[in-house]
Amino acid sequence: MSDLIANAVGTAAALCSITSFAPQMIKIWKERDASAVSLKTYSLTVTCFVLWTIYGVMTSAWPVAVANACALVMAAGVLGMKWRFSRGAGS
Repeated sequence: MSDLIANAVGTAAALCSITSFAPQMIKIWKERDASAVSLKTYSLTVTCFVLWTIYGVMTSAWPVAVANACALVMAAGVLGMKWRFSRGAGS
């Protein structure tokens, strides 16, 4: 029973991490404006997800690796839009 609970908590955490970026990505994409996004903060966030993904792979903790890889894609998307739209390429 404890494995089931741990897996449920892990799944909920992964879904929260992954989906937490969706509203911001949609808003930035629609408005073509990422001026409110901190480049330093998102650079650190992307770095953290890279490291967590590597950790998950190295320790064969596949739920950790997959969840963080998905969150990495979302955070990298926000970071990419920050870079792109700050240079006027999104107009």
